[in-house]
Amino acid sequence: MHSPLPVFALLLNALIWGLSWWPFRAMHQAGLHPLWATAFMYALVLAGLLCLRPAALKQAWKYPVLILLAASSGLNNMAFNWAVTVGDVVRVILLFYLMPAWAVLLAWKLLGEKPTPMALLRLLLAFGGVVLVLLPADASLSGLFAGLSLADGLAVFGGFMFALTNVLLRRFQSIPAQARMLAMFAGCMCMGLMTALAASSLGVVPAFPALDSNWVMVALGLAVLLMLGNWALQFGAARLPSGVTSVVMLSEVVFASVSSVLIAHETLSGRTLAGGALIMGAALLASLGNLRKQR
Repeated sequence: MHSPLPVFALLLNALIWGLSWWPFRAMHQAGLHPLWATAFMYALVLAGLLCLRPAALKQAWKYPVLILLAASSGLNNMAFNWAVTVGDVVRVILLFYLMPAWAVLLAWKLLGEKPTPMALLRLLLAFGGVVLVLLPADASLSGLFAGLSLADGLAVFGGFMFALTNVLLRRFQSIPAQARMLAMFAGCMCMGLMTALAASSLGVVPAFPALDSNWVMVALGLAVLLMLGNWALQFGAARLPSGVTSVVMLSEVVFASVSSVLIAHETLSGRTLAGGALIMGAALLASLGNLRKQR
């Protein structure tokens, strides 16, 4: 009998990320912008990793190509954290989960994997869902981009960078795991910091605030949870087929949606639910397709 622990570990990681919007909003209300929060927390996470695995730095230094992975994962994380802080959580999560659709196009371009008819069907489902989520009921298709908010743009961009991160992880799978992990954490810290500095100089976001226990404690707590979530992901993903991992990780959408309705009192329109069903259907088809290949 197989142990249920790997599945529970993946569910824990999905729960942490599905609820991450809550502490990010709490820190934002206390005066810490999500860009600064991302840089601050991942500096703590990176310090913790180097304390536990000091050899990881020397190992990562041998692979300059990891700069690409650091940049993509950092931009992905920065965009997601900013989007869920300022936008509608359900809408952001759904747009972010266009990742399987972007992955088809990126794998075609970067890995030479020509899309199958089923992959093209997933693309149609996913982008059809986006139209339903983004297009107001009384607007024409030509007005699809007119009502895009900052959070919408960040969510789509973040999902694209998440797909690129996954493709790069496949391409760099021969590189030791702890070197890749260090690059990803460093990228999250650096991209958060550089974006925050640039946006602050332009007056888009406020400067880094004075230390305040109202957000420092939340940041420390979330940094610990992110480390725990990463460990849970590594534990579960290493013991389950990637197809199973992908299916279980879709539970993040459920955790985020339910928590936003209960805590933030957000509403789910019929169009959002229909569009979300198409997007999640595309993601589920991708996950099940991977699982069938592995079996």
